[in-house]
Amino acid sequence: MENKLPQEFNKFYLKDVTFVNLMMRRIYNVLIVANPYDAFMLEDDGRVEEKIYNEYMELGLRYPPTFTQVSTIEEASVILNTTQVDLVICMPGNADNDAFDVARAIKEKFPKIHCVVLTPFSHGITRRMQDEDLSIFDYVFCWLGNTNLILSIIKLIEDKMNIEHDILKGGVQMILLVEDSIRFYSSILPNLYNYILLQSKRFATEALNRHQATLRMRGRPKVVLARNYQEAMGLFNRFKDNCLGVISDARFPMDDRLSQLPTANGRGEAVKDPEAGLKLLRAIRQLDEYVPLIMESSESDNRQRAEAEGFRFVDKNSKKMSVDLRNMLEEHMGFGDFIFRDPATHAEILRVHNLKELQDNIFKVPDDSMLYHISRNHMSRWLSARAIFPVSAFLRTVTWHKLQDVGAHRQIIFDAIVQYRRMKNIGVVAIFDRTKFDRYAHFARIGEGSLGGKGRGLAFLDNIVKVHPEFNKFEGVSVRIPKTLVLCTDLFDQFMEQNNLYQIALSDADNDEILKHFLRAQLPDSLIEDFFTFFEAVKCPIAVRSSSLLEDSHYQPFAGIYSTYMIPYLADRYAMLRMLASAIKGVYASVYYKDSKAYMAATRNVIDQEKMAVILQEVVGRQYGDRFYPNISGVLRSLNYYPIGDETAEEGIASLALGLGKYIVDGGQTLRVSPYHPDQVLQTSEMETALRETQTQFYALDMRNSDEEFKVDDGFNIRTLKVKEAVDDQSLNYIASTYDPYDQIIRDGIYDGGRKVISFCGVLQQGVFPLPELMRMAMTFGSAAMRRPVEIEFACNVNADRTGDFNLLQIRPIVDSKQMIEEDVRAIPDEKCLLRSHNSLGHGVMEDVQDVVYVKFDDQYSAMHNYDVAADIERLNKKFLAQGGNYVLVGPGRWGSSDHYLGIPVKWPHISAVRVIVEVALKNYRVDPSQGTHFFQNLTSFGVGYFTIDMNASDNGGMLRKDLLDAMPAIEETTYVRHVRFDKPLRILMDGKKQEGVACLT
Repeated sequence: MENKLPQEFNKFYLKDVTFVNLMMRRIYNVLIVANPYDAFMLEDDGRVEEKIYNEYMELGLRYPPTFTQVSTIEEASVILNTTQVDLVICMPGNADNDAFDVARAIKEKFPKIHCVVLTPFSHGITRRMQDEDLSIFDYVFCWLGNTNLILSIIKLIEDKMNIEHDILKGGVQMILLVEDSIRFYSSILPNLYNYILLQSKRFATEALNRHQATLRMRGRPKVVLARNYQEAMGLFNRFKDNCLGVISDARFPMDDRLSQLPTANGRGEAVKDPEAGLKLLRAIRQLDEYVPLIMESSESDNRQRAEAEGFRFVDKNSKKMSVDLRNMLEEHMGFGDFIFRDPATHAEILRVHNLKELQDNIFKVPDDSMLYHISRNHMSRWLSARAIFPVSAFLRTVTWHKLQDVGAHRQIIFDAIVQYRRMKNIGVVAIFDRTKFDRYAHFARIGEGSLGGKGRGLAFLDNIVKVHPEFNKFEGVSVRIPKTLVLCTDLFDQFMEQNNLYQIALSDADNDEILKHFLRAQLPDSLIEDFFTFFEAVKCPIAVRSSSLLEDSHYQPFAGIYSTYMIPYLADRYAMLRMLASAIKGVYASVYYKDSKAYMAATRNVIDQEKMAVILQEVVGRQYGDRFYPNISGVLRSLNYYPIGDETAEEGIASLALGLGKYIVDGGQTLRVSPYHPDQVLQTSEMETALRETQTQFYALDMRNSDEEFKVDDGFNIRTLKVKEAVDDQSLNYIASTYDPYDQIIRDGIYDGGRKVISFCGVLQQGVFPLPELMRMAMTFGSAAMRRPVEIEFACNVNADRTGDFNLLQIRPIVDSKQMIEEDVRAIPDEKCLLRSHNSLGHGVMEDVQDVVYVKFDDQYSAMHNYDVAADIERLNKKFLAQGGNYVLVGPGRWGSSDHYLGIPVKWPHISAVRVIVEVALKNYRVDPSQGTHFFQNLTSFGVGYFTIDMNASDNGGMLRKDLLDAMPAIEETTYVRHVRFDKPLRILMDGKKQEGVACLT
């Protein structure tokens, strides 16, 4: 199909409409001048303000006006001099009808205020009006007591106030009504507005949430009233590209000049031309072959003449004239459903109600019907009437004259709708609607509660992508967040209460017991069909992520405390439903696990105030046999506390890994690179370093249909694989190098034989995929939007043809202490220090820590007992929590690693009372500093100092007075750990910009 499309239609971009900027000028305050009787009738019988308010609410309109009623010009003057009045309505007065006199007096004093005269109609009044100069009033209407007319008057004037801006800036459409009969336009306008406002309420359902729906209603077509030929042609010429249709009388003045025949007041009368309507519609047809043209007339001869020239006709004398007119609007101006018709019989073939149905059915319509509609621009008009302006404006340019190919038109219409729906979805949290959520949908919520911390972060990321279109400037590269469905916090409350779970949840039961009770509980049945719709839309594995109120908050992020499960995509949707339900209940249960409760205690939060939202999100990656993973996962930090070479702290740092990102957050071996210096990778700078310090294993989701019971360990179905197992998957393109053992060299790329080194050479140094640029943009835009340093998780799929997608998964702030360091930390002499690090993380001063807990180590230290070490430290930490104390923690290797050979495998809750962590590199036990993102995040969130010391470095390794610690009496000592206490608090200083840290003796 693409080969058939002319070059101009192969690539197109739709620009979104900001509905919030439409209908900015409004009528807020209305002054009604009426005699006491009419005022009483309006107030008591008509209840005009109540009726108008009710009409606004029924139609979903906001900002109903307020009404003030007075009876005399004097009273009106007092109000007008003291109140901001937008519109004055002068009601019929006494027998001699003084409404015109009142209105004229008001206009003389307040010429800029909109002024409308209402008058009953009788033969005498008609005669009198011929003598009146009506040009100083906005409009004169026939008043028969119908309050709908007042709504129409307000909307007509508001449309006139906003038409210039809204049409030119927003693409809003206009319906041109040409009618000089006051009696008739007073009758037709309420019907017309009522229909248009109901239609706008209908098309607002295209919006993704209630707020968006309210805003979309501002895009309804405007009604413009012209009262002569000259005025009508002027309006059409000005706004012809946005004219939805024209409804014209047959007989009206050609212009507003008066005849030479004087009337009683000597003014003369504008001459009505019986051919004016036909002349107008002919002239408009010459300018626009598609715009619907409707003539309305009380002279039945005009039907034949109008229809002979292809115009529609409505008989003013018909008792069902309003119904006839509505039918014409529906059929020809794009209102109502879009009906595909048989061009020969005009019979209905197919009916679509909304944009998604048009997208789903566009290839099912027979060619002759398709040709009938596209050759008349019906689709563009239907989209215009529904305020889908970007697609409408684009399709209006793709006429049958330019592209005489029905199949090409189908493809263009389909592609335009898809692009529009994607564009509208970005940056908006939609209310989930299973009739609309499909593979082109994006981010939705079920429930009315909070999205939780991660959910808010995702919505925020989505908005960052929306406001920075430069993210998607790279050919063949898509930047987005994965498809997401959030179960809001009110569903958590409902689940807990209906299943009576609080008693077990808040008890001292162990984690397995709590999980068992939660798995037996029931989720609402109403979610079943919603989940099936989500499965159909994503058709890939689903991550079930925690998103609690406290998680990833600005000031106290709870990172990695709660569970995140992944479930495979299964052909059996009921089996997948069972797994999803278990995963959701597992996430809910994790709020009440032992570690969560300990964390709550450490942060002085109350656990029964915690609420959990759950994020269902497509897992980024591809399926390789029975496993699923992405080429690249990464964590970006906009502050780099470990700059090397010419890197700076402000340029940020990324940790990259093959496979699922859980490997990074668990503290696995990753590739560290600054997005601003992609050629400067310390780990691959030397062959020995590259072989020793790059990734050797990775995580993948097990895609086998496992009936295994869900466990407290959320990684129970995550497989740990060797990097060499990815070679057969062909997933290492552009991200691996090959070690040649014969030539003792590492070559970029994949070659037979030799160990594969995860170097990301293709995407970092060879420009295969713009990863460095995308990481720089994500950091820059993310930290600018949050107004603080940020941490961003992402995942990529890079294809063999160098295309790919960059998926943003999470953003959270790095909380940075604002304490000032007055003194030069480097200038403090070693003899005054217990320890010193030239590679420290953290910023600020601590003067309240007396305790040190340290691992008993020497040059022959073995990692064999690291699990026992972790158990001892966890027990000591509980004592500190109970006493409200803090301590400095010192030990060899990497704290918090999931691999106990790399360091002590503690989790954050096991050391949550710590104030400074010290990682010591020994002669036979050297490990890079911790890179586990959750561990790192909690350090920075709580202002914990993080020092690395190399006991064997000849220069700049730092120092530790272990001899002093060993000589002190122990408060408590085990086989592996000692706890000592100084008489006076240590003075701990950390300079985050210079990476200098000391703990001074006082």
